[in-house]
Amino acid sequence: MDRATFEAALTRDGFEIVSVAMKPDATNPEHVHPFDARLLVVEGTMTIDREDAARRSYNAGETFEMPVGTRHSETAGPAGATYVAGRRVPANRQTVA
Repeated sequence: MDRATFEAALTRDGFEIVSVAMKPDATNPEHVHPFDARLLVVEGTMTIDREDAARRSYNAGETFEMPVGTRHSETAGPAGATYVAGRRVPANRQTVA
């Protein structure tokens, strides 16, 4: 998938868009997010280990989703990883001011 199409879909679906670059072989240890996430790998490779699925590597142009509260870790490939992420807090988790 191309970045423009991915970002248009994120905007349409109410996601906040962020861009992230990970250094080669960098690891974000096991954690959870308080939001749903959709990601598009723009450059490099990213490997995801998640509690509810087998380990999988994603290359440039590939997308995946991570539901709120899913325990996982992220590891960049030897060339690093750059990705665009959409973040959206589910309605039942939003606070009222």
